[in-house]
Amino acid sequence: MANTSATQLRRVALEQFARTGFAGASLGSIGEAAGLSKSSVLYHYASKEALLTAAVAPALAEFAEVVGSYPASGGPEERQRFVERFIDLLLEHRLAVHIFINQGQSLKGIPVIDRANALVHQFGEAAVDHIPSVADRIRFGVALGGAAYTLVATETWSDLDLTENDEIRAALVDTVSGLLADISATAGTH
Repeated sequence: MANTSATQLRRVALEQFARTGFAGASLGSIGEAAGLSKSSVLYHYASKEALLTAAVAPALAEFAEVVGSYPASGGPEERQRFVERFIDLLLEHRLAVHIFINQGQSLKGIPVIDRANALVHQFGEAAVDHIPSVADRIRFGVALGGAAYTLVATETWSDLDLTENDEIRAALVDTVSGLLADISATAGTH
């Protein structure tokens, strides 16, 4: 039962942190939404920061793997696999992505958020080293950042169910792949 409670708490915490913000969510409200008392929450997690860390850690670990798999000089097949993996990451961990995008700057100083921000920076630096033109760097940012932001924004303005929507995944993969293909086709020609 303890493992189930901890898993439930992480899921509920992600929802609360994404929808009401880290500052707006309390351990008591998270516990209540999970059907537990605040003392039960504290049994599993010593603080709200510890709960945030546990809740976003799986997304951060997968993001680190995706960043490490970026094919800076790979061919079209490698780029396509990267795009699919990136989109799957966004879809699977959309609430954690929501927290990173919307609260990443205001939560500076929390180690897990600082690691996420550092990974984004590392990824950007690694990518731009292989993209010579400003226009292509912007295209790269719009492709990947735009896909992430679109999913985050969709949480607040759309009634789409992103958990089981193959059409959304296909559209994102197609759009991002198209933008990145333009980069590889034009890199170094400007």
